[in-house]
Amino acid sequence: MEREARARPFRPHPLLRNGHAQTLAAWAWPGRVRAEENRGDESRLFEVEPGVRLLARCRWHGDRRARPTVVLVHGLGGSADAPYVVGAARLAHAAGASVVRLNQRNCGGTEALTPTLYHSGMSGDLAAVVGELAREGLSRILVAGFSMGGNLALKMAGEMGEDAPPSLLGVCAVSPALDLARTVANLERPSNYAYERAFARGLRDLVLRKKALFPDLYDARDLARARTVRGFDELYTAPYGGFGDADDYYARASAIRSVSRIRVPTLVIHAQDDPLVPFAPLRRPELRDNPWVSLVSPPRGGHVAFVSASRSERFWAEHRLALFLRLLAGGA
Repeated sequence: MEREARARPFRPHPLLRNGHAQTLAAWAWPGRVRAEENRGDESRLFEVEPGVRLLARCRWHGDRRARPTVVLVHGLGGSADAPYVVGAARLAHAAGASVVRLNQRNCGGTEALTPTLYHSGMSGDLAAVVGELAREGLSRILVAGFSMGGNLALKMAGEMGEDAPPSLLGVCAVSPALDLARTVANLERPSNYAYERAFARGLRDLVLRKKALFPDLYDARDLARARTVRGFDELYTAPYGGFGDADDYYARASAIRSVSRIRVPTLVIHAQDDPLVPFAPLRRPELRDNPWVSLVSPPRGGHVAFVSASRSERFWAEHRLALFLRLLAGGA
């Protein structure tokens, strides 16, 4: 995969030469997702622990047991309908795979399906989905995550280690936030003020929706104090998620702790100019020295963006994911 990336390197769109421009353009790109594109996708609930269900949107091939299956996981504040998830699903399905676009807990309008909040350490949810699909006879499963979802995918694979099930074909992570402490510190930079405010606002709104559904579980009296992601994590993520404080949460939920134990083929795509998730943690030996992990790190590309100069591969990382799938599945 690294050789292929060198042969077909990422060349940014000529009008998008820095990480912020790439990141914003990827979200606003006209016509990227067509309203009718996902009509007919099957809705599916996965019970990942007692009383907790996740909603997925599934697009199957008729002979699904003979095909690979790609499970796609969005980032913070996203959903199964995020443009990058839908784009990756389109390419993976065209490459011959069935596709499961998974909503994390509470995402995509699913707040009623669980009394809990969600956070970046819930790799067990992914493992439960992989296990359920495998029990149905799907023997070649690729898990691909973006940003926060990338952390979850890498964390899951690392925790499985040598015991990864034969059904897990591999893992792909695009712009993964695999060191949460470094990521949150980076979000606090003045240049990222607008992003952080948007993330924090979305998290506060989630608590209000949860309180309306589960009034005895959530206390919103201090919600206005959660003006930053770290502030929210101190007030809500840590206490409601069983962590001592935000720092304890960041340490225990970060995939960097377990990536050295990954033992399935893994592709990590991360731009060096990512404005939201710092690139430096990807240079650490835990990831760099693991022979199961291939890192593709273009100098440019932004955060979950990679808007290319090439019209045929406009969203370059999504095409790399589809190619990785083909390589692992033997041209399926």
